Amino acid sequence: MTTKKRIYIAGAGGMLGEAFYRVFKDDYELKCTDKDVNAEWLSFLDFRDFDAYKRDVVEFNPHYLFHIGAYTDLEFCELNIDETYLTNTTSVENAVYIANSLNIPVLYISTAGIFDGQKALYDDWDLPNPLGHYARSKYMGERYVTEHADRYVICRAGWMMGGGPEKDKKFINKLLKQLVAGKRELYIVDDRDGTPTFTVDFAKNVKAIVEKEYWGLYNLVCKGQTSRREVAEELVNILGLNEKVVFHEVTSDYFKETYFAPRPPSERLVNKKLDLRQLNIMRDWKVALKDYIDLYFTEYLIDKF
Repeated sequence: MTTKKRIYIAGAGGMLGEAFYRVFKDDYELKCTDKDVNAEWLSFLDFRDFDAYKRDVVEFNPHYLFHIGAYTDLEFCELNIDETYLTNTTSVENAVYIANSLNIPVLYISTAGIFDGQKALYDDWDLPNPLGHYARSKYMGERYVTEHADRYVICRAGWMMGGGPEKDKKFINKLLKQLVAGKRELYIVDDRDGTPTFTVDFAKNVKAIVEKEYWGLYNLVCKGQTSRREVAEELVNILGLNEKVVFHEVTSDYFKETYFAPRPPSERLVNKKLDLRQLNIMRDWKVALKDYIDLYFTEYLIDKF
């Protein structure tokens, strides 16, 4: 009988943590922690507390440390700068120190938002130039891992979608809430491009990277480049509302009072390194979006339209 390897997943209470638990739970022994204990498979840990973090990880004695939690609300990060760097940057230093002391690899999640958007498309070797405190805090975490971790995997995600009605705080669920509430006129920005990333596909590709032991830094997004408008249109099409919904194209300035944090005009990534390693198993974003809605929202959307 083969003993399962152990993974400690810190910051697992959000949409990405749910996907990692879903993908890894059958093949690994997991300990999933977060300061927000919102599922029965989670236990409490604030990874900003170095002593508590180290004690909990050492006690579990994992083969891998996955550090996946962060503040991802850009406006919150602009208004709470110290809290942002404590959570998104110095806690990453905690993770690297702990992983090195146990001689195990560490996983860190970065973001397409670390680029300034002046290029139409970014590969794994393009140099970041973060615009706001969220992006800067994540990039500083990324740099610390590359400079100090003995073994690591860094994966840069794009526009995240996942977690379902309870945990998805991003674009897809915001649109769904509007549509469920009866809105049939949607105002969508026409000056933001990116690459959607389904959390479950993301976790599956991370699993493939880790099991191959291809340590390093990777872009990790769904296939296909798109825009906010195209994503909204595809969602409406999946829901069968394409003949009922009217789109109004607006610039980002239309929402500037609500979304005042700086954002790059393009966050489009390409998984060049994974392609070269023949390990890019990410699906097209349209296929992933349909699967996401079917997997997570079918019951929620019954009799809503």
